Amino acid sequence: MNRHSISLSALIFAFCACVSAQAPEPNGGGVRAGELPKSWRTGGPTCGDAPEWEIHQYNPDLYILRENGCVNYEKPFLYLYFGREKALLIDTGAAGETQVVSAVSGVLDEWAARNHREPPPLIVAHSHSHDDHTAGDAQFRTRANTTLVPLTVEATMKAFDIPKWPAGFGKIDLGGRVIDVFPIPGHDVLSLAYYDRETGILHAGDSLYPGRLYVKDFSAFVVSTARMVEFTEGKVVTHIVGCHIEQSRTPYLDYKVGTKYQPDEHALDMGRGELLELNEALAHMTKPVRVAFRDFTIWPN
Repeated sequence: MNRHSISLSALIFAFCACVSAQAPEPNGGGVRAGELPKSWRTGGPTCGDAPEWEIHQYNPDLYILRENGCVNYEKPFLYLYFGREKALLIDTGAAGETQVVSAVSGVLDEWAARNHREPPPLIVAHSHSHDDHTAGDAQFRTRANTTLVPLTVEATMKAFDIPKWPAGFGKIDLGGRVIDVFPIPGHDVLSLAYYDRETGILHAGDSLYPGRLYVKDFSAFVVSTARMVEFTEGKVVTHIVGCHIEQSRTPYLDYKVGTKYQPDEHALDMGRGELLELNEALAHMTKPVRVAFRDFTIWPN
């Protein structure tokens, strides 16, 4: 086979691989649409009138909550999904004098009133076990009609019916809304990815977002990133979202640790292209090194 034939074959293979992960027609991908905000309030320039939580309705059955930088500089995002029978909250926020249970309960009550029913049972789960995502857990332990998933591998496997850790794939049915859940350790031993079949959103926690991807277990992180690539092949991925924004809109430039006010921050979401870029970079690393890319930085601890 000559060089031209090899190049042509490679091109055809790349094209087919690309097409396999796309919708067959430009019709919205067959998923339920929603809208992300153009920008978020991040804690400034002054904090006097800043609410503890910014609450955004992506669509009538998915809400995104962000903790204000005036409360905690980490400014984490929480995700609240509604099905016909249950609601799922991912994470409870960072440390600070914030009433996260009140904010979440307010959304549950509003949703229930709009749907002319009682608030659904709430399941509280996590993207991983770090304290900037679990600090509000104690507030939910005493909340009625609430199940808090303990921060252990065993409890997580049971909650999402994951047959094997970390290679297994589980899911949770909220009532007409199935969310796939699978382990992606590397940033943390309990790191999880959530794929919402209804909206096509992949929630990658602290494993992929616009910012510093802190890697504790490099070999596990490499495998987990490849697992996300494999899982998303052939699926519609409308957004990849995470728990933070640390990157600015200027390529290769992040906001330093401790920044409360980020007036020119990167958008919350990324696409599958950034996941492929991360996967390729990791595959070519012979040892863990800090490397900056346009929208994120690989940051081994």
